[in-house]
Amino acid sequence: MKKKPMLERLGDFMEGKGFYIVLFLCVAAIGISGYYLFSSLDLGGGDAAVAAPTQVVVTPSPTVQAVKPSVNPAPSPSVRPSATPEPSAPAAPSPTPEPTPEATPTVSIFVWPVRGQVVADWSLEVLAYDETMGDWRTHSGVDIAAPVGTQVMAAAAGTVASVEQDDLMGTTVTIAHAQGLSSVYANLGEIPTVEAGDHVDAGDVIGAIGTTAVAELARAPHLHLEMIQDGESVDPLIYLPEQ
Repeated sequence: MKKKPMLERLGDFMEGKGFYIVLFLCVAAIGISGYYLFSSLDLGGGDAAVAAPTQVVVTPSPTVQAVKPSVNPAPSPSVRPSATPEPSAPAAPSPTPEPTPEATPTVSIFVWPVRGQVVADWSLEVLAYDETMGDWRTHSGVDIAAPVGTQVMAAAAGTVASVEQDDLMGTTVTIAHAQGLSSVYANLGEIPTVEAGDHVDAGDVIGAIGTTAVAELARAPHLHLEMIQDGESVDPLIYLPEQ
């Protein structure tokens, strides 16, 4: 009879009584191990332990957790809406100050240009006989007798408007005063002492009596004085004080 291989015979043994034998041996080994384990414990505070158990301390390796880098997000620039200025209410127009009217200068002081007798009056409405011309004509001023060379003064304050050489009335000086008034001095010497643009006060010397007025040479030496108000000839004696 041919023998079975070892493995088959071992398998047959395990299927039979061998299984129980192995199970018994495992239980016995566990029991013996438990006995030695409990006998090694110091339950009654004995003098010496049968066998000191070997303590194996296993230090677990620290778990290294991956640290995620904290990345702070870059702050996004906060865009504030630009404040739109509210339209301001239009300022009330300030009242335009009315211009202060300038005080109109007045002519308050008059003096006689020369001291002497009036030898011919102002006459525009009645004709007067002219000895030099030998006819009757109007006379637009007054003739005040005075020796040749007598100083002639401004009748009032003003500005010399012109110095002229008139064909009939000779050397003539015109002074502009305030309020549209002008005074005219004729039959002066050839060279007066003022020029156009000069400012004069009442009583300032402007020239001297002469003999330059060919239209009045028949009369004694004199000053021919006229007054013109707003372009119209007026009687000079209205303005001159009493002598």
